[in-house]
Amino acid sequence: MSTTPAPTAVAPLTIADAEALVSAAHRAADAAGVTVSVTVLDAGGHLLAFRRDDRAVLISGETSTRKAYTALQLNAPTADLVDAVQPGGLFHTLPTALDRPLLFIAGGLPVHRDGRLIGAIGVGGGAPEQDHGFATTAVESLA
Repeated sequence: MSTTPAPTAVAPLTIADAEALVSAAHRAADAAGVTVSVTVLDAGGHLLAFRRDDRAVLISGETSTRKAYTALQLNAPTADLVDAVQPGGLFHTLPTALDRPLLFIAGGLPVHRDGRLIGAIGVGGGAPEQDHGFATTAVESLA
């Protein structure tokens, strides 16, 4: 007989959650007068929701997606990882070692539920600090 407890079920990040994250990030950006793109991935890295305003720079969509992917893969806010990719940093060679390059600029956050990683959000288009704030506002609204 096994004494290992059964894994705790954690509700996954749903499409409704993802759409709520995108809406919250866009409301925060609109209130600040900033045009952004927002990407939400599930725990497997699959795109659940995306929005790029017509006024946003086209590259902001790729930026938001790579920020979300980075936050998901490393389970950490991208803002906390900037120093790790500098020469001598923990992840100095990582961005070129993966099939999909990571992006170490503030604006990507992992999304957790019950202490477990269920997805990630990436915001691109504003200054990195602004993007981080919009992503934080969105994640906090989900709680």
